[in-house]
Amino acid sequence: MEKVKVMIVDDSKVSRAMIEGNLSRTNFEVCAQAKNAAEAVELYEQFKPAVVTMDMNLPDADGLECSRRIRAVDPEAKIVMISAMKDASLVARGREVGISAFLQKPVSINELIDTLMILCQSKAGKVAVLRESYAKPFVKALQQGIFSMTGVHSEVELQEEERSFLDISGIAVIVGLTGIPNGRAIVYMDEKTMKDFATVMLDAEESDEITEDEASESVEEAVNIIVGRGVSNINDVFKDKEMRITPPGTIVGSKIRIASPKLTTFRICARTRLGDINMSVGFAEGE
Repeated sequence: MEKVKVMIVDDSKVSRAMIEGNLSRTNFEVCAQAKNAAEAVELYEQFKPAVVTMDMNLPDADGLECSRRIRAVDPEAKIVMISAMKDASLVARGREVGISAFLQKPVSINELIDTLMILCQSKAGKVAVLRESYAKPFVKALQQGIFSMTGVHSEVELQEEERSFLDISGIAVIVGLTGIPNGRAIVYMDEKTMKDFATVMLDAEESDEITEDEASESVEEAVNIIVGRGVSNINDVFKDKEMRITPPGTIVGSKIRIASPKLTTFRICARTRLGDINMSVGFAEGE
């Protein structure tokens, strides 16, 4: 997945390093760094970033003048001013030259990512950010969770789900996601995979030794752990998001249809010797 290119303009090496570090584990990629206005214009023309972070104080011009020069090159340039000051006068003057957003130092990673997401929020850009920053942590959690609880290796695929519903036969465990963004995760598999997964997880000799209730309860507990790990992976990066999970709900049956209205949804399929273990993770639009 192609990353969203960001250029940093700041005369402070420390500030540039902090911003780059904050973006390193997201779908935003620093393509260029400029320490003055002249360099910023030159690098902008060379790399054509999707968005620019702009410091106010530069050695050869202030951030407003630098922004004006960049927008003279590209009137559609998206610029975020990051300054120690954020008063009404600065914001008004910044708006006049076309600056899109204003953040005050020290800026939190959540504030920065949210602002960049809004500025780059074409449908494709939004999906790319959700995929890299929010869906991929669940890929890691699903694969590691299956192995840690059963010792079974898996090959995992991630793709955007185009349908607004799921058709399931077997078991589906639904876990709500609260915080920013909110949404839900559903782990589902067929009945045979459920029984085989529970048999290995409970270290039973044969699947016949496991009742359907024991199998569904085992899968529910496993899903609670896996989704919890996925949320923890996200919280490790986005320190102030404080995503949480709700208690799981389980459905067992055939021809189950679960709707996912107004969610950007991703399907994760873990192919194992026990069968396919699927996760549908969806995030609310507008977050």
